[in-house]
Amino acid sequence: MTEPQQTAATRLAQLEWRWKAFDDLTTAEVYAMLAARSAVFVVEQNCVYGDIDGLDSDAWHLFAFGPSDVFNNKRPPLAGYLRVLLPDANDTDIRIGRVLTTAEFRGIGLGNAMLERSLAHIRMQWPGTPIRLHAQAHLQGFYGAFGFTPVSEIHEEDGIPHVWMRSA
Repeated sequence: MTEPQQTAATRLAQLEWRWKAFDDLTTAEVYAMLAARSAVFVVEQNCVYGDIDGLDSDAWHLFAFGPSDVFNNKRPPLAGYLRVLLPDANDTDIRIGRVLTTAEFRGIGLGNAMLERSLAHIRMQWPGTPIRLHAQAHLQGFYGAFGFTPVSEIHEEDGIPHVWMRSA
């Protein structure tokens, strides 16, 4: 194993995973979630859109937090995040969305770890329920590796090419 791989594996092993319903989130977790979503989707991608869409309160949220900085009395940084929307009267699929890794934690395989963890949890809790996501088009290969296939044409949303993908 090369030094960068050891570092990536070590960093992944140090993450603290939290899987919670919205009502169980702390104020610090909500703040970290919204701050990271704003940093990645609004600032980095230069995309002004309404992130607070009324769906968070019915979603499950997966957080990956990095180690805290006890020497400087800092909270653990949010490394990765995604939300899962459950089937409802309007949509019978489970939907994964708002998938992100923060800049400090990119390149260590965190996206793979989040998808593996979330898919295992979804399939255990809601077996046989199809899962759909609205992927940025350039990430089709990434999601395809997890069994997702396109179910729509590529289209623009908020100025970014997207595609709906589904896994049975």
